[in-house]
Amino acid sequence: MGQRRGSILSLGVPAVMVCLAALLLSSVLIYICLERVYQLDEQLADTHAGCLPQHFKMAAMKNCTPWLRCSQINAEVFLSEWKGHKVALSKLASLDYQEDFLHGLSMLQALQGSLVVQLVGFCLEDHSIVTQHHPHGSLLNLEDVLVQPQHQQHNTWQVRLRLAIEYVAILHYLHNSPAGRRVMCDSNSLEKTLSQFLLTNDFHVVVNDLDALPEVNRSTSLLVKCGHRELTGDFVAPEQLWPFRSSGQPFSDGVMPAYDEKTDIWKIPSVTQFLMGRTPETELVHFHLFQIHKQCKEEDPKLRPSALDVLKVYKSVYSTMVQENSAVRDML
Repeated sequence: MGQRRGSILSLGVPAVMVCLAALLLSSVLIYICLERVYQLDEQLADTHAGCLPQHFKMAAMKNCTPWLRCSQINAEVFLSEWKGHKVALSKLASLDYQEDFLHGLSMLQALQGSLVVQLVGFCLEDHSIVTQHHPHGSLLNLEDVLVQPQHQQHNTWQVRLRLAIEYVAILHYLHNSPAGRRVMCDSNSLEKTLSQFLLTNDFHVVVNDLDALPEVNRSTSLLVKCGHRELTGDFVAPEQLWPFRSSGQPFSDGVMPAYDEKTDIWKIPSVTQFLMGRTPETELVHFHLFQIHKQCKEEDPKLRPSALDVLKVYKSVYSTMVQENSAVRDML
């Protein structure tokens, strides 16, 4: 009997140790996942790769380099490459859009950071801009990228929700940027909005197209209007629609009321729905986000949350679901 009790005890000790090790491992995994989310706030203030202002550093570069100027771009950038590094070279197609070009360049210069595409150089003489190249392209390509065999491991609710978190973090950054409170005006449809953002190689989001970022300043009653033509459709915010359409009064840009950055908040649920796609946990994510998305869709823009409010909820949902999934695994 004593010998049998001893054998039972000897078998029980390793089992306890295994359980403790599994619990410790799951705690570590939760900590790592949460840390990745919480680091987003710190990234907002960082420049690319820790470089000084007006410098850049791409992958495989050991040192930061000053932004390229005209002579370097003309002599060293060839077939979208600079010294073996892939870059995106954009040139103004028509002087009719020179104002947009100059505005986009000024925003790129002023807003450099981890959530904005990296500026490599520019030349005002021939209206060209060089930025870091991201081969996955815009967020419009997300589904096409995730179905590729080498990327299917990224097709998870965790990666998708992180992309949504970063999208909202970008809005928060633009609404509280060093260049003032900026509104994304090139966002009159889901497709146009998604085209403003790039998907990086390591599956993060950076904003790319900054040539339509007018400023809102409440202290001076400065509001914006996104273009001079009538906007239609369910994607744009209600305050962006012509308010006298039902009466038959033709659209007039001079009469159209202006608005603020809360137009960006209205569009968050639609963008997030696209980013979440279809995973087994998608519906659960939408369930957790239902209340904040309902607030985003308030007709009165004053009742909508700020981008920071939405960002806090998104991060909370992420951490909650990570913990819930871990608890389920522990039970199994």
